[in-house]
Amino acid sequence: MAPSSSTLSTPGTLGTLGTLEITYAEGPVVVGAGLAGLLAATALSPVPVTVISPAPLGVDTSTGWAQGGIAAAVGPDDDPALHAEDTLRAGAGLCDPEVVRSVTDAGPEAISWLLALGARLDRGPDGALALGLEGAHCRRRVLHAAGDGSGAELLRVAVAAARRTPSVTVVEGVRAVRVLTDAHGVAGVLAEGAGPRRVVATRSVILATGGLGGLYAHTTNPLASRGQGLALAVRAGAVVRDVELVQFHPTALDVGLDPMPLVSEAVRGEGATLVTASGAPAVTDPLAARDVVARALWAARQAGHATCLDARATLGPRFGDHFPAIESACRAAGLDPSVDLLPVRPAAHYAMGGVLVDAAGRTTVPGLWAVGECASTGLHGANRLASNSLLEATVCSRRLAATLRDELARPGGPQVGPAARRDLIASARGAGSAPQATDLALLRSTLEAAAGVLRDAPGLQRALGILAPLAAHDDDALVAALVCRGALQRTESRGAHTRTDHPATGEPQHTLLTLADVTTPTLTDKEAS
Repeated sequence: MAPSSSTLSTPGTLGTLGTLEITYAEGPVVVGAGLAGLLAATALSPVPVTVISPAPLGVDTSTGWAQGGIAAAVGPDDDPALHAEDTLRAGAGLCDPEVVRSVTDAGPEAISWLLALGARLDRGPDGALALGLEGAHCRRRVLHAAGDGSGAELLRVAVAAARRTPSVTVVEGVRAVRVLTDAHGVAGVLAEGAGPRRVVATRSVILATGGLGGLYAHTTNPLASRGQGLALAVRAGAVVRDVELVQFHPTALDVGLDPMPLVSEAVRGEGATLVTASGAPAVTDPLAARDVVARALWAARQAGHATCLDARATLGPRFGDHFPAIESACRAAGLDPSVDLLPVRPAAHYAMGGVLVDAAGRTTVPGLWAVGECASTGLHGANRLASNSLLEATVCSRRLAATLRDELARPGGPQVGPAARRDLIASARGAGSAPQATDLALLRSTLEAAAGVLRDAPGLQRALGILAPLAAHDDDALVAALVCRGALQRTESRGAHTRTDHPATGEPQHTLLTLADVTTPTLTDKEAS
């Protein structure tokens, strides 16, 4: 079992200077311990890797909450080309076709690898893998574990794999505050937790911090998921792409909880319908792409109608057999899905944009990598196809690891020598801790009002007036401002991004942002229109 502790005390410790502990990592540092981060760390073996996790391993990750499953063309009537077509169609013109084909082609082998690691995926009576149907898929190709426990099972597998890999060291209870750089690129990570702040000297940092849904007032994400990877990246000088493209899941259980329990799209895949409280249909096609369904439910709510999921006729008393975790959440709220309508509403669920990376996971800063939900690979475009996120995390983490392992095997390259260490100490002392917003509730309501299911220029400008002055020293405000800035610059409606003042779809374009775009904002005439 790899060591796990709340302090960074390794043979590479360089000592303590005042209240700043200086540590040398033998290899890359992974920031984040969800599926993407842990699989990348494991796949880098035998390269020594340090994984930094603010929470105990397996806790507070979006991976563990994923219900829908992992999509891959493994059925006898399916093909990766069909999976690619569905992904491109859902992505509304912003997917990178080469990335889409590459990831969907790798899907079947990724499933085989997860099974080899010990994943217990659901099977039918004949022993074949059970395949579910979700929105915008033309085939049944979504694999599940324990019905609606897919993410929890894959996270279990990833945690176990990391724990049994001798080259992986997991450090719990520590969060990354800054990625430190010098003339060569990444030089280390400034981290804090119990005890003194510490600098971890390394030339390779992998960001795997998940999404940003916790910045919204209504979300299905862990509240700790607030775009930390984006903040670390842009403060290190990286470019982020399409961060305004936030997916709102149509069916979050609306029972007053924060975060909101998710009712998986797989429930609709088994025949459940979306209705108003009076029983009228709330959407024409319950299995349309998520942006379409989310807008339809939002419109119904704006018209004064409560929106509900109706599984009574299609699943009835069998609901719990198929979806035990969802049934448990419903019953905890006093609802029985076999006889009750389930109140649902759209909620922030997934970040399609993120830190701009190439096919291997490299960002625009040498030595800085990103993988998983915090990265913008080009797979999801403007609207993620259901259950492609766990696939992306699995495929891209392995590719990143293979590329980085090869790079580290080459002789030469900049080292974190004595001079670089002195620079690290100086830059670490000058870095603030980027505290949370003084009023996180206000920030969350501000972002949701401005950059929710529907957006317009006046609302986005008002939000930026609140967020931008805080962005230089506040990571939560920085990420929220990036979302609003991107939404203001995208003067069209596409996929999950709907501008009521720009309802038409223009030519496909990406939104690229840096730190200066929100800390020194300048509105153009086009943005203000």
